Amino acid sequence: MPELPEVEVVRRGVDRWATARTIAETEVLYPRSIRRSPGGAAAIKGALTGDSFRCASRRGKYLWLPLTGKDELALVVHLGMSGQVLMQPVAADDEKHLRVRITFADHEREMRFVDQRTFGGLYLDEVRNGVPVSIEHIARDPLDPQFDASATARLIRSKETEIKRVLLDQSVVSGIGNIYADEALWRSRLHGRRSTRKLSQTRVLELLAHSQDVMHAALAQGGTSFDSLYVNVNGESGYFDRSLDAYGREGEPCHRCGAPMRREAFMNRSSFSCPRCQRTPPVSSGIRGKRPGGEPSAW
Repeated sequence: MPELPEVEVVRRGVDRWATARTIAETEVLYPRSIRRSPGGAAAIKGALTGDSFRCASRRGKYLWLPLTGKDELALVVHLGMSGQVLMQPVAADDEKHLRVRITFADHEREMRFVDQRTFGGLYLDEVRNGVPVSIEHIARDPLDPQFDASATARLIRSKETEIKRVLLDQSVVSGIGNIYADEALWRSRLHGRRSTRKLSQTRVLELLAHSQDVMHAALAQGGTSFDSLYVNVNGESGYFDRSLDAYGREGEPCHRCGAPMRREAFMNRSSFSCPRCQRTPPVSSGIRGKRPGGEPSAW
């Protein structure tokens, strides 16, 4: 699933190519991709036609495009596992998994939502206090100018769970997924199973700072692409996968100490860490291993 840097790359592309252009038509080719939108295709077409997107905004892994003529309404975009927002020339061939097409009156590049696995989608939502109602519960992310690291660290330490689990809880801190959690933990020399209650405020602040640093670095390289499912709006892949220190490096030497990196099972996925730099903590029966929350269940 695309994480914060990948979604931010897409947001910047959409902001550049799609805003302040009059919308001529919206074509829904696959109704499942708008399943969360009240009123279905007719409502989306009615709201968008003749209007324009004021800007492209983001919180965590969610994008939204506020409408210029309807301050209280926005088109929300969630990429899910394989969603792509492409800004393509009108004459370009349709993609195999094209789900929604938005064309503009100037007949320049059109906006296409492509989604192979159809876990993502588009929907109209009311905007309240600058944020779509459906994602008000999503916490600010580490790249948000209003992100409060001290308050977030205190919230993390109040949880009785493992540190990686809380990093993935979008209601605590958003935008961090499996890749960047492993990278931040490696930089902090912390194992993902460390108890949040046993970490000092200073250590958690250090971890949050590392998460900011690694996502800034990933953003500068266009994000992380392991396959063709994540691309920017021009169809180009990011290349931060070449700079990863932990994720996906099982058996390869740690960039810090040279020990072979390990892979461990974690919540139906994998965690990657260094056995020497990130010591495995003793198992504590007092830690609750709850599934991280924050993502709307429909996705």
